[in-house]
Amino acid sequence: MSKREELIVKYASDLKEKCGVTPNMDLLTKVTIGCGPSIYNSDSSTVAASQQSELDTVKNNFLIKKLGLKDGPELMEAIQAVLEKYGKSNKHKYRAVVYYLLTVHFKKESVYK
Repeated sequence: MSKREELIVKYASDLKEKCGVTPNMDLLTKVTIGCGPSIYNSDSSTVAASQQSELDTVKNNFLIKKLGLKDGPELMEAIQAVLEKYGKSNKHKYRAVVYYLLTVHFKKESVYK
């Protein structure tokens, strides 16, 4: 099993156990691949939920640029809702899991087709 495959299994486990979501493995794989090399770096593989600059990066680089959403207060509300679902006390919020949840939240799975 490759390193990426191992990470995808870990992300699927987080989605099931911490978020109560049964992931679409095909979509999760595509979202993970879309994260690029950041998934292999311990710092960039997670989302620092307490840092506003990090949340702005998720909003601007993922929601607006990648998913093609229009800027507005609903974007930050969705990020907060996803982080709440993942668990505020959970220190390791994997970027691929957060992006997966946001993709599903906004029904933008077609971006990864």
